[in-house]
Amino acid sequence: METLTKEELIAFEDEIKELYLNAKIRSPVHFSKGNEEPLIEIFKEINEEDWVFSTHRSHYHGLLKGIPKETVKKEILENRSIHLNNAEKKFFTSAIVGGILPIALGAAMAIKRKQGKEKVWVFIGDMCAEMGVFHECLKYAKRNELPINFVIEDNELSVSTPTQKVWGCGNRECKVIRYKYKREYPHHGIGKWVNF
Repeated sequence: METLTKEELIAFEDEIKELYLNAKIRSPVHFSKGNEEPLIEIFKEINEEDWVFSTHRSHYHGLLKGIPKETVKKEILENRSIHLNNAEKKFFTSAIVGGILPIALGAAMAIKRKQGKEKVWVFIGDMCAEMGVFHECLKYAKRNELPINFVIEDNELSVSTPTQKVWGCGNRECKVIRYKYKREYPHHGIGKWVNF
């Protein structure tokens, strides 16, 4: 895949910004300025045959996965900024926060079952990383040794509020108490069959 430079990514986003300011785009648009360098480095590890699953903030991901600039721009102008998908490039998004995670997990499971060589890369924000669906998918992927990489893009905001303020603990440790015991009865009932 051709790697775009930081300057090329910013120039693309600046063009989209002008179209938005001139009312050429009438749907939500989420910009990524400031996130160029980490993404460029991560995409150096992503192969052409790999699958990329993204969020509502997907323009840079799509461009770095190899979707042509004019195609991405056309999708944005047709009000599909937060629904940027391209089957040919194995690139899919979901505008629902956390909605892409189970889909990406399913793709990784399919690859494993088919003994494929490709990998899945799923991008989420720090707000999503606090949600139950992320933790469930992460544990399932680890337990089943799935070929999936989770990438958390942390801008320390959940929409416009500091993520740690939204989700709780902030700078203090949350208290978790965990203990073990040996149960005397089975999961249900008392362990004896009763005839009625």
